[in-house]
Amino acid sequence: MKLNLKKPLKLTVIAPCYNESRTLDESLKRLTKIAQKNLTLEIIVVNDASVDDSLEKLKALEKKTTSINVFSHKKNKGKGAALQTGFKQASGDIVAIHDLDLEYNPKDLLRLLSVMIEHDADVVYGSRFLTGQERRVHGFVHANANKFLTFFSNLFTNLNLTDMETCYKMVRGDILKKLALKENGFGIEPELTAKLAKFKKNGRRLRFYEIGISYDGRGVEEGKKIRIKDGFHALYCIIKYNLTSH
Repeated sequence: MKLNLKKPLKLTVIAPCYNESRTLDESLKRLTKIAQKNLTLEIIVVNDASVDDSLEKLKALEKKTTSINVFSHKKNKGKGAALQTGFKQASGDIVAIHDLDLEYNPKDLLRLLSVMIEHDADVVYGSRFLTGQERRVHGFVHANANKFLTFFSNLFTNLNLTDMETCYKMVRGDILKKLALKENGFGIEPELTAKLAKFKKNGRRLRFYEIGISYDGRGVEEGKKIRIKDGFHALYCIIKYNLTSH
């Protein structure tokens, strides 16, 4: 997808990494290809104390690719902590999140960016449940757990999202820098949504948009890290960050 950008724009993509040695090369290869005329790409990979050879591979890629910047935690802290480290380093006009496990197609980031520009949006989510894009069929329970968490979140935020738990979230950089995020684990997803829903820009709520994306989800046997306990913690985070000012 080619964007018709009339002026230069910088997109920062934050990619948390924990034991993704098997897929990170291909994932970053696909990601670097979305750069184009007037679109500068800054890729910030945060290695969350991987115990495989992810860090070695990332350091080698960093030397070869100017758009890739690698940061590392000495101790494993969780996805939320990795994202917070990345957000602090981000310098882009717009910031997005990307996982390195090949579940998401980086070309879809251009579709999110197109919506951001065309509609002057503040936040764009890529939904795995909106029709129009291919998606790998997975378990009924996992899919509907995600839908329930989205429904529960919507009750508090008064948004009508279809996929609150999606990885593909895109936010204007100046807004993201003002959020005080705390969750170190997967609870970062409902926390980020709650705080974006509360955020006021010039006295108004942020302009949220959603667009369908493709999804090639993997199962636990393929390395998926999220577990049932993370779903219960997400419920707690939805209540906590919507009902408090923290």
